[in-house]
Amino acid sequence: QVHLVESGGGSVQPGGSLRLSCAASGRRTFMGWFRQAPGKEREFVAIINWITGYLYYGDSVKGRFTISRDNAKNTLYLQMNSLKPEDTAVYYCAAGNDPYSATGRPSLYSYWGQGTQVTVSS
Repeated sequence: QVHLVESGGGSVQPGGSLRLSCAASGRRTFMGWFRQAPGKEREFVAIINWITGYLYYGDSVKGRFTISRDNAKNTLYLQMNSLKPEDTAVYYCAAGNDPYSATGRPSLYSYWGQGTQVTVSS
């Protein structure tokens, strides 16, 4: 069993930054971030292969978001810069072992946090 707890969400103006944290009680090979805006499907944001260190980003966040980890704290981070109104969503931390997890399909992840709200507006 893996328990994930997100934190760090809030409200910012366009162009601002936020850093999200995900504290994990356990770990799986693939861990990362997804988001879901009202009326939309859950969307892949960023994933890390904990074993290899390989990083994967969704096209909409490349160059703006950075996923990282702290092995000692067993914590995952998402640094979000140059935020846009389109980034407004509930952000979820997720974990899984499916060999195709790097494709970013939410259905392949077994464990999810409760989410943290990110709102970007003027």
